[in-house]
Amino acid sequence: MFNSNNLNKIKVYAHFIWLILLMSISVLVINYYNQYQKNQVEYLIKSLDNIYLHKSLKNITSKLKPRYIKINYISKAGDTYESIINNLKINKIEKKLFLKSIAKHKSLKILGTGKKFFFKIDQMNKSKILEFKIETGKKNEMYFSRILDKEIFSSKLIEKNFSKEITYKEAVITNSLYNSAINLGIKPNVIIEFARLYGFQVDFQRDIWKNDSFQIIYEEFKNEKGNVVDTGDIIYANLNLQNTDLQLYKFEYEKNKIDYFDENGKSVRKTLMKTPINGARLSSSFGKRKHPILGYNKLHTGTDFASPKGTPIMASGDGIISRAKWCGGGGNCIKIKHNSVYQTVYAHLSKFGKRYKKGC
Repeated sequence: MFNSNNLNKIKVYAHFIWLILLMSISVLVINYYNQYQKNQVEYLIKSLDNIYLHKSLKNITSKLKPRYIKINYISKAGDTYESIINNLKINKIEKKLFLKSIAKHKSLKILGTGKKFFFKIDQMNKSKILEFKIETGKKNEMYFSRILDKEIFSSKLIEKNFSKEITYKEAVITNSLYNSAINLGIKPNVIIEFARLYGFQVDFQRDIWKNDSFQIIYEEFKNEKGNVVDTGDIIYANLNLQNTDLQLYKFEYEKNKIDYFDENGKSVRKTLMKTPINGARLSSSFGKRKHPILGYNKLHTGTDFASPKGTPIMASGDGIISRAKWCGGGGNCIKIKHNSVYQTVYAHLSKFGKRYKKGC
């Protein structure tokens, strides 16, 4: 018969055998599971490599429409807000909401060419506009975002991420002021402003001589790539004519109000500009000349400046428009009354700006 010691030994061995058995079963189960997973992965890879499955998936996904679509557009000549929004595949309610939203902002009243538009539309929700942006200038854009579950947009003006730099340029005038400045990389709008400031004291048709020179300091705005996207104010300028310096300095006399003064503190602005047209050439002066249409000599009591079609015209000074329509032999013309003494006439115009009317 077994004694108690033998029974205790048998129990210990039995526990040990069961432990080994459990461990062996666990190893077998884990190996089986790992092999099963491996087989499943290989099967899935082979299925995905199946050319017929590829074609089927491509065919299915090609018919699916993305929920959100993004549309970019740049305005062109002849565009209106109505024509732009009518080109989008959205319902009439959305179109009216778009027009109503932009009508609240004066900065968007006039639509020029080259303005950038951006739309984000939810195609799964009755093609509603979720957000849109309209460029208001080279440095700003108006951002509109739909308020959830409401038929209105919130709006805010966003300043683009530009850096302002102060730029200095100088050159000797060998051909013309305009060409010399363009060759330096100065933007046309800076040249126009330069000419406008000096137009009160310089006749650009007769006072500029070869080998005269100019210096200019002005603001430039650059994007992250270092490209000039816009220009700011002229800070300082000097025009050297026959060894005589004509200097002008920018001065802010009130908040957001600036004027330009010479080195003696005298404003450079006078009643009338000597050359009121950009890029003009003198075509005739005082005295009799042959009428271009009627063919006979007629006393001409003014000074004409001629220029290529499309050349911008600057008024000689502040005043009120007394006429803006056809002027007979003068063609399309605008008359400006500056004061009780002076009146200027801008004739032979190719067309008028929409906002220029009598009384403005």
